[in-house]
Amino acid sequence: MRIGEISVGHGEPLLLIAGPCVIEGEPQTLAAARRVAAFSQRAGVPVVFKCSFDKANRTSNKSFRGPGLTEGLRILARVREETGLPVLTDVHEESQCAKAAEVVDILQIPAFLCRQTDLLHAAGRTGLPVNVKKGQFVAPSDMKNAVAKLSDAGCKDVLLTERGTTFGHHDLVVDFRGILEMRRFAPVCFDATHSVQRPGGQGDRTGGDRTLAPPLARAAAAVGIDALFCEVHEDPDKALSDGPNSLSFELWEATVREVIAIRAALHQ
Repeated sequence: MRIGEISVGHGEPLLLIAGPCVIEGEPQTLAAARRVAAFSQRAGVPVVFKCSFDKANRTSNKSFRGPGLTEGLRILARVREETGLPVLTDVHEESQCAKAAEVVDILQIPAFLCRQTDLLHAAGRTGLPVNVKKGQFVAPSDMKNAVAKLSDAGCKDVLLTERGTTFGHHDLVVDFRGILEMRRFAPVCFDATHSVQRPGGQGDRTGGDRTLAPPLARAAAAVGIDALFCEVHEDPDKALSDGPNSLSFELWEATVREVIAIRAALHQ
């Protein structure tokens, strides 16, 4: 599949998808995007900047959700203009797809919504590439149906993302066989940071353990992935969303270099 000038898939360079979970403000988002862009240049790897204008599935009604569609897209447009990076954001409703497509380079379907036919069709009709995150409740083999729905809507550029599977209460587990299964249908991204979430694990918010993200990323690289997704934040412990599982920029960069080295050793 392609995202603008970037080719993603077997034999192509690793694609990085990185950024804060949610837009916390214009200065913070621009600063994060500049750091992501700088690392992309230093490491010589393609990067898509990821940030959400709204987090519609927060655990608590009191949780920070983001600036909303209009302001969020304005900030993402500025990120794209100033850094030159392709930009990815979530869409949660059919009505958001066409508006977001005017600004970003790739749309993302959240894991909880990966079976929503009308949302997939609306995203597919925009003509943009679409990243579908595998639901925590969905078998990897069933993600062929999401690819088929997008194809029916005219979307030819699909990325599937592994982000863990529900394992009892407040925990996720990664079955690396699923990466191989989904790679039969489309290029596959591994989401290292959402895979170490503990959904609802802090009562009114989601917990996680960011120290587990690097080893899982290394394992995914050994199995075979086409892209690596990580949420990164200047100060993860103060992040307004997904702080416990977000990586510092230093930890993210170290993890990426390890993943690149593993892929090189395997000649992927």
